[in-house]
Amino acid sequence: LGGTVFREAIICKNIPRLVSGWDKPIIIGRHAHADQYKATDFVVPGAGTLEIIFKPASGDQVIKHVVNEYKGPGVAIGMFNTDASIIDFAHSSFKYALERKYPLYLSTKNTILKKYDG
Repeated sequence: LGGTVFREAIICKNIPRLVSGWDKPIIIGRHAHADQYKATDFVVPGAGTLEIIFKPASGDQVIKHVVNEYKGPGVAIGMFNTDASIIDFAHSSFKYALERKYPLYLSTKNTILKKYDG
């Protein structure tokens, strides 16, 4: 559903549940668009500067950040996402919960990448 992957446990009637009171499965929905799925990664061959540049289509000022000054070989990755995809994830999650008549809880972690995950 719209770049969202829902994972649900398979329940077998002949296998006892660890928590006997659970009648319905816990379903995990994960935003599966962009991020690491469409990331660009590469091997850095040696010393040098890694930069990230955004050039606005409007012609406004370019945004440029130095990501790392490599003293030797390493690896690099560039990730992205879009507001439209994040909104679609929220809509898909609400739609799925309403169709299944299940409560919906959101869990996030924004302790490291405050602008990306915040």
